Amino acid sequence: MADEPQGPERRINIHFEPKDMAGAYANFANVSHSDYEFTLTFARVDHEVEDEEIPGVVVSRINLAPRFMRELIDAMEDNYSKWRTREGIKSLPEFNGPPDEPTP
Repeated sequence: MADEPQGPERRINIHFEPKDMAGAYANFANVSHSDYEFTLTFARVDHEVEDEEIPGVVVSRINLAPRFMRELIDAMEDNYSKWRTREGIKSLPEFNGPPDEPTP
């Protein structure tokens, strides 16, 4: 019932081990799914290698419930939109000042 009180607001308190604070760098991702979950695999690959086979190493693999996948997509779209807006503002002449005048 939508009109029932929800109770006190809950907050998530996440702790990191110091060794995990930096995160892991990835420049490649793969998304797959089964009937029960989505799997996100993040890897670091060497794009500079010109061989037929590109070497890489998995840095993280995350399994998600379908409901959480939808929430993650929404959060990523929201953040990407905010980032694009901020980057677009940075490229305006008003933000960086007037363009340099050509030297005669």
